[in-house]
Amino acid sequence: MSPKRIFLDANILVTVLCNEYPRFGACARVLSLADDERFTVHTSPLCLAIGAYFAEKKLRNKAGGKKLARKKIELLAERLKITKIGGEAVRSALANRKILDLEDGFQYYSAMDAKCEVIVSYDKRDFHFSTLEVLDAQEFLFRYVVGR
Repeated sequence: MSPKRIFLDANILVTVLCNEYPRFGACARVLSLADDERFTVHTSPLCLAIGAYFAEKKLRNKAGGKKLARKKIELLAERLKITKIGGEAVRSALANRKILDLEDGFQYYSAMDAKCEVIVSYDKRDFHFSTLEVLDAQEFLFRYVVGR
């Protein structure tokens, strides 16, 4: 059986990078599935950039904060599959009139291009146009990890 291909939206990464409770536990658990052979865990360069921005912002007043934020992004980039956001994704997002937030459209078409089956996001309404399944981290864990 081939691994389930999942796409992590930026808000999942930000939750883990910035230790945001109460969602941290579920998001960290989903992120840890990158080491589980039953799953391939994807994100986009844009999600990593958003994560880096918020991690740097949170750590800006700490000594070495910017360096620490960068190190966290490097670790994610090593462990996750990185999708592409190319011209086709941009054109598709622009052409889809159901997409209200282009950033979400770019993520969606990037996930589609990578043949992801599920988008994990806490802003599920942002993906109202999706033909892919969209679950929050806790829902994903209950459906695909605990239930297996």
